[in-house]
Amino acid sequence: MRIDYKLIGKRIKEHRKSKNMTQEVLAEKADVTVGYISQIERGICKVNLDTMSVIANILECEVTDFISGSSTLQSSYLQDEIFSKLNLCNEKQKKMVLEFIELLLKYNE
Repeated sequence: MRIDYKLIGKRIKEHRKSKNMTQEVLAEKADVTVGYISQIERGICKVNLDTMSVIANILECEVTDFISGSSTLQSSYLQDEIFSKLNLCNEKQKKMVLEFIELLLKYNE
């Protein structure tokens, strides 16, 4: 199974920022170094489940918020990210995205 650790790190960073928390504060509360939090958020290191659980508790969320859809083998891989970005688009942009997807699928045949 292939896990997208950059995606997990991105989600951790988003949750941290939504709490207006710095890496320094998160690191202190999680009893890890700031460098380690930085590496996790950039997807450089593979964060273990225990540390992820501590971070989730500090950020008042569930571990599944970080890992759901993060396996490249899942059909739902990146689905949440795609939908969230698509919701930021206006109607013209959404039509362009649809045309682009149709073009990708055409060349995938």
